[in-house]
Amino acid sequence: MQVDKWVFYACVALITIGIIFSLSLPVFTVLFFNYEPYHFFYRQLAVGVLGIFIMWGLSQLNPDKSLVLIGFGLFILCALAMGVMHALPSSMVTDAGGAKRWIRLPGFSLAPVEFFKIGFVYFLAWSFARKIDDSKKSLKEEFNLILPYLFLFLIVVYLIAVLQNDLGQVIVLALTLVMMALFAGTSLRLFGIGLFGAGMLATIAIVTSEHRILRIKSWWGTIQNIVLSILPENMANALRVADVPEPYQISHSLNAIKHGGFFGEGLGAGVFKLGFLSEVHTDFVLAGIAEEIGVLGIFGITSIIVFLLYRIFKISSRSENKVYHLFSLGIGLLISFSFLMNSYGITSITPIKGIAVPFLSYGGSSILALCVGIGMVLMISKKASSK
Repeated sequence: MQVDKWVFYACVALITIGIIFSLSLPVFTVLFFNYEPYHFFYRQLAVGVLGIFIMWGLSQLNPDKSLVLIGFGLFILCALAMGVMHALPSSMVTDAGGAKRWIRLPGFSLAPVEFFKIGFVYFLAWSFARKIDDSKKSLKEEFNLILPYLFLFLIVVYLIAVLQNDLGQVIVLALTLVMMALFAGTSLRLFGIGLFGAGMLATIAIVTSEHRILRIKSWWGTIQNIVLSILPENMANALRVADVPEPYQISHSLNAIKHGGFFGEGLGAGVFKLGFLSEVHTDFVLAGIAEEIGVLGIFGITSIIVFLLYRIFKISSRSENKVYHLFSLGIGLLISFSFLMNSYGITSITPIKGIAVPFLSYGGSSILALCVGIGMVLMISKKASSK
């Protein structure tokens, strides 16, 4: 059987676009911190090339022998790494907002959570394939069946949302878990309860954290005038929040997108990257790209991602092995939710959650982890039937 080369080509295209914009977008950061002019470009190029080789190398392996080793290896080792990171000295870890998220290695830093997501998806696929089927069950039986996974997810919440203060990754994993459970064979009733539970968990995480409350207020301050204008005056006055923090990042993001127009200002000609969008090469990369190559360019990028997801879900649907089916589905869901959460965040549809854009945002761990996940999907594509 042949590897699905279209998946590989789509990923290479996205990685290449990310490399190009790693030269254009971080110009202010390079000047402000006095980095070498090609600091970000060289690193993104090295990671991108390495990721491409990892994808192709993994695609040549036999999934019947290699998938379980890679999947469980990532799941167990990265969970242990996240558990011990908070106890490591500052010389061995890198902080982000007071949370330890990266392990320092010679020449680079590694974020275990990015690789853990791939391992977590594999564990769910492996376990769901053994525990859940399409047979009719009562709600109580289904709940008892899914209960161990809820306990496991609470541990994941502790490792990521509490120890690393990263709620965005938890939301992505929660949505992925719920959707994978539905496709594994759980009922729509349990699916609805799962979504409600994930919403409650997210609400608790938000109201118990002052900085997350400020983020929600900042987001609401951006959209409240539009939303409240269609409501009755007494209801609008009750929902209006005064003295909200200035949502300068979102404002600059929206202005950058507007400034780019349909065709963009031209590659390298964006101005909002010059100190207005402080995370323009990471969290706000789509806004920076939109300013330089316009709505037309963003449409092209979105088309590549949609095509990639179509090919991944096609591999999933054609996989007769339930583990392969669910794992491919889970990788597609991770990419889908990450892209949607970031694009919705930079346009103020939802609050910003600090989720990287798949293959485009600067950051070695995110790209390499996705390349590992795609490499595993390419392995599976060789076993997918041609029906």
